[in-house]
Amino acid sequence: MTVVAGLNLGLVDLTAPVAEGRRSRASLEAAALEGAELLKDAPAEEIARWAAATFGDRFCVTSSMADAVVAHLFSRAAPGVDVVFLDTGLHFPETLKVRDIVAKTMDVNVRSIRPRMTVGQQDGEYGPRLFANRPDECCFIRKVEPLERALADYDSWATGLRRDESPTRANTPVVAFDQKKGKVKVNPIAAWTQSDVDSYIARWNVPVNELFKKGYGSIGCWPCTRRTKAGEDPRAGRWAMFEKTECGLHV
Repeated sequence: MTVVAGLNLGLVDLTAPVAEGRRSRASLEAAALEGAELLKDAPAEEIARWAAATFGDRFCVTSSMADAVVAHLFSRAAPGVDVVFLDTGLHFPETLKVRDIVAKTMDVNVRSIRPRMTVGQQDGEYGPRLFANRPDECCFIRKVEPLERALADYDSWATGLRRDESPTRANTPVVAFDQKKGKVKVNPIAAWTQSDVDSYIARWNVPVNELFKKGYGSIGCWPCTRRTKAGEDPRAGRWAMFEKTECGLHV
């Protein structure tokens, strides 16, 4: 089980016997190594097709709904694919709007995963405004644990991570084995630039969070996200009062 900052919310025990239908850890590690070598210079569409063919219905896409690029990419490569959205209870309305558009217009199955506690229950258990006092714990409760729970039925998942987003993501591989989760992580647009993203959005008319037009460079939960200033790193508006750059989903 996983314990973070005194919290034990019952994460998946990766030392437990392999569940029915789930591939062994060794098999998944081998698939990740093969995919990393085969696809290191491949276009995103080819990476998506490989992931869908390799993992079938034990594969999903995760999306923050800042935009729907990766969800759209996989709707073409694997129609009907599960798209996991972490509904933290603290999202901007604009973010939920993108989620709803994706669910209505794309050939995907959107799964909105909620934390075990509402924001009000969390306030009662840990004190009000946990996000302002102990943001790592808040992210764990509202994002990290729900993702672990959501991924329990999958062997692999895709993200929208890109190398140009921040220094902490500069070495993001297109395929890797996540040792903590015991699953294969696929990052089909890791090598894309913002220009590549913009071109894809324009070509396919992909929905985008309206907050980008209002000065936000990166969009998360509303209490921990501010507009970015000219010349700032796009993620500078996340947890601006803390020495924190990631929510914990990708570490």
